[in-house]
Amino acid sequence: MTSHHLHLVSDATGETINSVARACLVQFEGVEPIEHVWSLVRTRGQMEKVIRGIEASPGAVLYTMVNHKLRNDLIEGCRRLGLPCIPVLDPVMHSLANYFGVEMSGQPGLQHALDAEYFNRMEAMNFALAHDDGQLFSDLEAADIVLVGVSRTSKTPTCLYLANRGIKAANVPVVPGCPIPTELLQAKKPLVVGLTKDPESLVQIRKNRLRMISEADDQTDYVDLESVREEVAMARKFCTQQGWPLIDVTRRSIEETAATIMNHYSRYQDLAT
Repeated sequence: MTSHHLHLVSDATGETINSVARACLVQFEGVEPIEHVWSLVRTRGQMEKVIRGIEASPGAVLYTMVNHKLRNDLIEGCRRLGLPCIPVLDPVMHSLANYFGVEMSGQPGLQHALDAEYFNRMEAMNFALAHDDGQLFSDLEAADIVLVGVSRTSKTPTCLYLANRGIKAANVPVVPGCPIPTELLQAKKPLVVGLTKDPESLVQIRKNRLRMISEADDQTDYVDLESVREEVAMARKFCTQQGWPLIDVTRRSIEETAATIMNHYSRYQDLAT
């Protein structure tokens, strides 16, 4: 592994540039970045501090800055130090500006403004937490999406991820010997999606979970491979009988699972209209 300093400079929270940096860095094997995050940089004094930090630990600079004076200060500082200074959003912003035929506002942090979309996300997050793991069956009809699946198929984190997109998502566990709630079977509005996972992978995850909470893992059907195979097969069969789309999350990240769910949801909405 080779280490390289990487400076992430933003006039807002830095979430955008951090996401872009991580998406790019995973493509470079053998490179270990030493990240220096400079967020909420909105004055000349703050920019001078950033440039001093870059000089002390020279490395590539990625930035999202809409203030032209501060951008120029950063670009000039990097030019003087002989370091690359990369504007992450410029190609997209300029292309959109040309297409729309309007100028950019030049105001930092607009994506974090407390608008209706923000409050919708907060409402969706509260909904996901209140309807986690089969809670509050009575108002499942209010959900946009309901995830069902056996234990440890990433239902909760996927619901929270969807909530951050403004989607009201609930999740209901499929437990051997326990009937599926009537409220779910009778719900008409939400899209119901089944999540499943390879039994061998599921057993390992469950064993790790039991170890974390200091529970024995050798005397329970919860981690018995044959029992888990039957459990997964039962859940898959039930979802198929109900006509619910089924997603195998064994080798999927939460983001990939959520993207697939959103594709199903988009088609579901089209059919509903």
